Amino acid sequence: MRKALKIIVTGRIQGVGFRPFVYSLSIKYDLTGTVQNNIGCVIIIVEGNGKKVSDMVNELEISPPPLSKINEIRINQIPLNGYQEFSIISSEISSDAVPWMSPDAAICKHCLEELMDPHNRRFQYPFINCTQCGPRYTIIESLPYDRPNTTMKDFEMCHLCREEYENPLNRRHHAQPICCPVCGPTVTLHNQRGESIAEQQRAVNQTVDLLKQGKIIGIKGIGGYHLACDAYQERVIDQLRLSKKRPQRPLAIMAKSVDVARKFCYISSKEVEMLTSLEMPIVVLKRKRDGLLPENLSPGLSTLGIMLPYTPLHHLLFENSGLECMVMTSANSSGFPIQYKDESLPNIQEMCDYLLTHNRNIHFPIDDSVVQYNGENTLYLRRARGFVPDPLETNAKVDQLIALGGNQKNTFAVGKRNYIVMSPHIGDLENEEMIHSFEEQLHHFKEWLGVEEPYIAVDKHPFYASNSIAEKLKSKVIPIQHHHAHHVSCMEDNRLEEPCIGIILDGTGYGDDGHIWGFEFLYGNGHSFERLAHLQYTPLPGGEKAVKEPWRNAVGMLLYFWPIEGKEWSTKLFPEKSKEINIIESMINNHINTPMAGTCGRLFDAISAILGICLTSTYEGEAAIKLSDAMDEPQIESDESYSFHLETNRKNQTQLDLSPMIYQIIQDKFNKHPNTKIIQTFLRTIVSCCVQTVQRLVENRPELNRTVVLSGGSFQNIYLVREIKRRLQIEGFNVHTHKNLPCHDGGLSVGQIIIASHAVNKVPMDI
Repeated sequence: MRKALKIIVTGRIQGVGFRPFVYSLSIKYDLTGTVQNNIGCVIIIVEGNGKKVSDMVNELEISPPPLSKINEIRINQIPLNGYQEFSIISSEISSDAVPWMSPDAAICKHCLEELMDPHNRRFQYPFINCTQCGPRYTIIESLPYDRPNTTMKDFEMCHLCREEYENPLNRRHHAQPICCPVCGPTVTLHNQRGESIAEQQRAVNQTVDLLKQGKIIGIKGIGGYHLACDAYQERVIDQLRLSKKRPQRPLAIMAKSVDVARKFCYISSKEVEMLTSLEMPIVVLKRKRDGLLPENLSPGLSTLGIMLPYTPLHHLLFENSGLECMVMTSANSSGFPIQYKDESLPNIQEMCDYLLTHNRNIHFPIDDSVVQYNGENTLYLRRARGFVPDPLETNAKVDQLIALGGNQKNTFAVGKRNYIVMSPHIGDLENEEMIHSFEEQLHHFKEWLGVEEPYIAVDKHPFYASNSIAEKLKSKVIPIQHHHAHHVSCMEDNRLEEPCIGIILDGTGYGDDGHIWGFEFLYGNGHSFERLAHLQYTPLPGGEKAVKEPWRNAVGMLLYFWPIEGKEWSTKLFPEKSKEINIIESMINNHINTPMAGTCGRLFDAISAILGICLTSTYEGEAAIKLSDAMDEPQIESDESYSFHLETNRKNQTQLDLSPMIYQIIQDKFNKHPNTKIIQTFLRTIVSCCVQTVQRLVENRPELNRTVVLSGGSFQNIYLVREIKRRLQIEGFNVHTHKNLPCHDGGLSVGQIIIASHAVNKVPMDI
C-alpha cells in the first residue's frame, strides 16, 4: 500500500544539511515528494510504500544531522499526489514561526581531513566548511538563511563549488558559506602600518614565525578579532596585558590538542567532552602546579581557561609549526566591545604588532563561550559562540516582549511566540561604546524576529543604562526587581511555575526599600515575590568605589559593627590607608555617600580584603574569585563553622547577622591562622547560615513549598552551590540550580521577560 505524509519539522533545521539529509532518505527508501525550507520549519511531503515511509520517518526522528536540533515533528496523512521524483524546492517566507538559526560551529572532522590532505583542492584553505560546520550566525544579514542573505554573497561560486552546492547528495549541498581558494575569501598578513606583506598560506607561515619571535598578532576569527601570542613567553603576555589594559583578569589559552592541554591542566572525561564538543567553548580547568606556563596568564588563580582550535585557520597555525598553545583573547581594550568591523583596524593595530585578517565580513559579533564543570553539571559562565541563538521554549506568554537584562555581563531576551531568544554575552554597559553595541545587536534581533516591543522589561535600578535605552524605544516599561529576576530565571531554567523559595547570593541589586540587596531569601514565582529573609545591612563607603576597592567595604563593616575597636582593627589590617580610614569614619557617622548594603558579593569582598588576598579589584568579582580560589577543597565531613545570629526585624523578616563570624575571622587573622583554614570555615559558615535560614522559614511558615532554587553570581562558587544543595536535600528540600543559563546577571533577562509576561497578561496566581 502506498501512502503520503506531510511532515512539518521545527527547530534548528536550517543551515545544518537537513534538506539534503531528507533527500538522501528519499533515495534510500525509494520515496517521491518534496522538501522545502520555511522560516522556522522544514515542510516535507513524501509518497511511497507504507512501510518505507514509516522507516524514513523513524530515521528522521532518531538520526538527524549532528548540528540539527529537532523541537517538534508534526505528521499528517494526506491524499496521494502522484509525484514522479523527490525534489528540493525553493525556500518560502510565509510563516510567523520562530526562525531557528544555527549557531557558528567548529570545523568538522571531514573538513579537517580535507584541510590537511595535499591532494584535496581545499588543502590548507582557511575557509573550508560544509553543512555541518563553519560560520552561521555571524554572517547572516537577513532570513531565510540563504547565501544571498549572508556576507558570503560577495563571493560568486566557481563552477566546482556550484556543482557541490547544487548536488543533493554532496555534503556541501546548500552549505551557504561554501567556497574554495578559487572563489572564496583570502587571508592576508599586514604590518603595523597596514601594509600587506603576505597572503594565504604564506601569511599563515609568517604569522607562526612572528608568534615564535614574541610578537602579538591580531587575528580575525568567526565573530571578531582576537589578540594572540605564544602562551609560553611571559614578557609578551605582560605586553599584551598593557595593550588591552587588563592587568589581572585571566587570559584564555588555545591549546593544540587535548594532550597538550593535559600538560598544564587536570582534565576529566566530562571536560574532554566539553572541549571537543560541536560548540568548542573555553573550558575553565584546574591548573597543574608545575610551572609549565607563566603565572601571569591567570594571576592569583589555580585555574586556566582552555579551548581547542575551532576554525580551519586555527588548525593551520598549529599544524607542523611547533606551537603548542597561544593566548587567544578578544582584541578590545578592557570594558569595550569586541572589535569585528574592518573599519576598526586602526584600533586593533594599536594593540598588536601584526594583523592576520581576511575579507569575509562579520555581520554579528560574538565572543567565545566560557563553561566550567562542577562535578555534576555544566556551568555557563558566558553563553555566546556555539550556543547562541538557540531559542528556549517556555510556557509563558512572552510573544513580542523584550527584556534588557542588567548592567553587568549583559544579555537581552526577545519573546517570539512560545520561545525566548537570548542575545549572546554583550558585556558591562559602562560606556557609550558598549551601549551602542547593545543597541545595534538589539536592533538586529528585532528585525530578525519581527518584534515590535510593546512592552520592555528593565531592572529597577534607576541608574542602569537599560533604563535610558528603554526610554528611546518608546515602549511601556516594566521595572523588575533584580533578585526577583534571578529567582525566576532559575525557575524558568528548570521549567518550574509554582511559587518556591529562592536563595539569591549575588553582588549588588537595587532593593525595593532603596538599599542594596544581594543576600536574599525570597518566596514567589513570575507573578510576585515576598522577601522572607536577608543579610543585615552595612554601609558601603563611596558606593561603587567600595566595590572596586574591597578594603573600603571591609572598613565600612568594621566601623559599623565596632566603632572603636573597628577603627583600631582597620588601621592594623590596612596601615597604609589610615588617612582614608578617618575619612570613611566621618562618612559613616554623617551618612555621606554610604548606601546601606547587604550582599553576598560585598561580604566576600570584605573577607578577601581582611585576609590580604585582594584589596583592589581590577575586574568584576576579582576579590571574591581570588578568595574562593585561595582555599583547598574543604572537607565535607568537617562541621566547623563560625558563629552567626538569626533575628526577626520590624518587618517580620528574618535578618542574618554575620558580625560574630567577621569578628572571629579578624581574630584568626591576627592570630596568624592560615588563610586556607579561615576561608574553608568561612564558606562552611555561609552554607550553614543558608540552610538554617531556610529551615527556620519553613518552620515558621509550614505552608511554604519545599522547593528551593539557587541563583545569583556568588553561585559561581562550586563549593557553595554543591554543599547548599546537598545539605538542603538531606533536610528534605527539592533543590534546583541553573542548567542552561548563567547563574549571574547573564541569565537575568530570562527572569525579567517571564515576570513581564505575568504582568502584561495578568496571570492570576497568589503566593
